[in-house]
Amino acid sequence: MTDAAATGTDWVAWQESWDRQQEWYMPDREERFRVMLDMVEAVVGPQPRVLDLACGTGSITDRLLKRFPKATSVGVDLDPALLAIAKGYFAGDERVSLVTADLKDPTWVTRLPYDTYDAVLTATALHWLHTEPLTALYGQLAGLVRDGGVLMNADHMIDETTPRINAAERAHRHATMDRARSAGALDWAAWWAVAAQDPVLAEPTARRFEIYGEHADGDMPSARRHAEILRAAGFDEARAVWSSPSDTLLLALK
Repeated sequence: MTDAAATGTDWVAWQESWDRQQEWYMPDREERFRVMLDMVEAVVGPQPRVLDLACGTGSITDRLLKRFPKATSVGVDLDPALLAIAKGYFAGDERVSLVTADLKDPTWVTRLPYDTYDAVLTATALHWLHTEPLTALYGQLAGLVRDGGVLMNADHMIDETTPRINAAERAHRHATMDRARSAGALDWAAWWAVAAQDPVLAEPTARRFEIYGEHADGDMPSARRHAEILRAAGFDEARAVWSSPSDTLLLALK
């Protein structure tokens, strides 16, 4: 892992900067993480082996280990810049493993250090998948979660049966975001522009945009549709355990 002392990079500052940027979009982000970890403890206990799926900088892993010091986490992502931050931030922590893999590659599971996990956790990441690759991924995850284990996905899940409610919520949320940006908050594009100027992150940021291009959204099915796909994939139960006006935390029990 990257040596922070050698690079002179403040990885804690980068981790916190990412958190602030994400909170610009989701002011209730910490609440969803709290409920997620509440349910981890409720279902599998305080010493879980966790797969942090599409982990980014390791936001879930950070909160997991602060709350459950005896937990272990395997973070998986393809983004070289966000993984660089995660590697720097968690350097020397033997509870954390980080894996570079493309979740759309059917062989990605072969890169994992364990065959089974107590919990698979992901947040604000899988909305960029369309329904077909999401269905395939859920099928693979059903094979990784042990019996009695859980998968939790906190993300944008749009109910297309309520277009007027959706429009009102979106307009209000974006007006609030615009006010915060006017007060100096960094949005997605501004945050990446800063990262592109950093001596350590410039190169992995360039590679990141070669891989992904600009941010793109997938189908964003409703929470009900996510639950249907998960049950068809092999989970016994699936339902929302938390929601905001725009997002849902869905829990599936194996």
